[in-house]
Amino acid sequence: MHRLSQLATQTTAATITAGHPLDPLSPSEIEHAASIVKSQMRDSSPYRFNLITLIEPPKAELLAWEASPSSVAKPPRRAEVVLVVRGKKGVTEGRVCLTGSKVLSWSEIEGVQPILTVDDLQKVEEIVRQDPEVIKQCKLIGVDNMSQVYCDPWTIGYDERWGAERRLQQAFLYFRAHQDDSQYSHPLDFTPIYDATEQKVIFIDIPPVRRPLSKLKNSNFNPQDISKTTGYRDVKPIDVSQPEGVNFKMTGRIMEWQGFRFHVGFNYREGIVLSQISFNDHGNQRNMFHRLSLVEMVVPYGNPEHPHQRKHAFDLGEYGAGLMTNPLSLGCDCKGVIHYLDAHFSDAEGKPLTVPNAVCIHEEDNGLLFKHSDFRDEFQTSIVTRATKLILSQIFTAANYEYCVYWIFHQDGTIQLEIKLTGILNTFPCNPGEDLHGWGTEVYPGTNAHNHQHLFSLRIHPAIDSQLHPGNSVAMVDAERSPFPPGHPENLHGNGFRPKRTVFNNPIEAMTDYDGNTSRTWDFFNPKSINQYSKKPASYKLVSRECPPLLPQPGGLVWNRAGFARHHMHVVPYVDGQLYPAGRFVCQTSGKPSRGLPEWIEQCGEKANINDTDVVAYHTFGLTHFPAPEDFPLMPAEPMTLLLRPRNFFLQNPALDVPPSHARTTTEAQAASGAKVVSLTDKVSQLAFNKSCCSK
Repeated sequence: MHRLSQLATQTTAATITAGHPLDPLSPSEIEHAASIVKSQMRDSSPYRFNLITLIEPPKAELLAWEASPSSVAKPPRRAEVVLVVRGKKGVTEGRVCLTGSKVLSWSEIEGVQPILTVDDLQKVEEIVRQDPEVIKQCKLIGVDNMSQVYCDPWTIGYDERWGAERRLQQAFLYFRAHQDDSQYSHPLDFTPIYDATEQKVIFIDIPPVRRPLSKLKNSNFNPQDISKTTGYRDVKPIDVSQPEGVNFKMTGRIMEWQGFRFHVGFNYREGIVLSQISFNDHGNQRNMFHRLSLVEMVVPYGNPEHPHQRKHAFDLGEYGAGLMTNPLSLGCDCKGVIHYLDAHFSDAEGKPLTVPNAVCIHEEDNGLLFKHSDFRDEFQTSIVTRATKLILSQIFTAANYEYCVYWIFHQDGTIQLEIKLTGILNTFPCNPGEDLHGWGTEVYPGTNAHNHQHLFSLRIHPAIDSQLHPGNSVAMVDAERSPFPPGHPENLHGNGFRPKRTVFNNPIEAMTDYDGNTSRTWDFFNPKSINQYSKKPASYKLVSRECPPLLPQPGGLVWNRAGFARHHMHVVPYVDGQLYPAGRFVCQTSGKPSRGLPEWIEQCGEKANINDTDVVAYHTFGLTHFPAPEDFPLMPAEPMTLLLRPRNFFLQNPALDVPPSHARTTTEAQAASGAKVVSLTDKVSQLAFNKSCCSK
């Protein structure tokens, strides 16, 4: 990496509209950042904007301003700008100050490739269709009409034949007899390699055993196809109504709901970013987390045959959850009374692009919050309280797959992350009777869906009660049997068990994995904030049980590139700007050395303290998918979830102040058989407690 000297340039300042230092760049700020760069690049070779995004202010600057906004200047607005310059290898990166209208620095970074944008992906199909060698290969397997050939462009992952010297994509090809057909039931058996700089096909990977185009009809899922085959079942609609409005309040991008307060950010790579999360504990605003977001994921496919070893997409680092986000639709993607947030990005010329309704915010009924009834009077004595949850969601499409991300806030102080996987399986052709060697499943005649994993990295920056004491710690908690056998005075009947708590002192100790045998969880806690009842530190517990191991083997390509996924938990000291566990630039990295987390841990090692200090945790979770015909041609949404739950944080159930749907005390039940039922939140629920039900 070569660091150029600091440059400065003056331009006409755009209006800086952000109300909060963590607000994403507005369209006018994107234009302003581009204009600053353009004035500096006037005499340069032709170039394209790869991205323009907010640089979040250093944590110390942000906290100083938040503590005293009237006396401390708001942190200046800064932007990162990545350019692809013709004739230069790697990327050119600029850091600009929007507030001061100047370039702060330039860097030319060699040996890396930038993220793939939608603009990069959209050009591939047209060029592949026109390539003479691609046309020749299509004819060899029975495809004559190139307008019926469709292409899913992927990053090449890493291929030792080219390394990172050229900006490459691999093109997975499919046949559609009609434009409304699902393309994934007729995959083609060869893979062109596309050079994004030269905009041409430079090579084609051809398998040793050819697989001619299937003659079967496409397996489709559009309404006209279902109507002609199975038809639709009768389903009555369920309407959602909130006649008195919503329970949340949005001020700019600050959300307040049921005690929670937090900032909602969004960027090209992580998508939704939640920051400065706190809770109003009966007048005491208590900090919980400085920042939460999904920062990376890897989808390794399990077929070891060439060229399928290259199929291991880093969907955030190579494409961006923000850049691939969908505009959401009322009544379909979200239902109820909705508040939407748009997302803004840059095109190749530095002009702003807007994705409307990128984030959906709404409330849903969430079943029982708590309940208790007394059997002594035939359950006349009872309290029932129903829960409401707040959901912030986005959906992004990575070629064939859809990832539905839901950040869910609960009235008891719990924060939940749920991800649903849907979309279409990535497929490859197979011949009749072909032995698939267990690497995949024939989900439709001639259609092989390979085994794969979806492994996500959640970045957790705890700030538990940091308004009292800034240091936080992380502990691993395991359920353990009593060390004493039955008959021992300390465990006479052999039934003793308790939690075993292991506090991490350095990043090496913190490299740990989920263990279902011990119901393992991880606690984020403030060692100086002690619960006056339990005498234990105020904590938030990570409950995450969907934690498969990274199945590609140690020393292999995926293992090297996806170092963050080797363990389910990593903890490192906080460093400003250190966000991405697979590295800042992921495309075409070899994994030698492993970028991101392995690199940071090697640099700080056992000497780095992560106990009672400012720490960041990275949690890997996900699922292993062995495809089946039920997943095709369109996959039912498969959910996975995890929880961040308060433990020893509150003095009692923090949701006791949520009004009950029904409440009757023993005294009230005894007073009169016809006593009126108390129903404070849901008038409809009174219908369930009629006179005959509620009286003896």
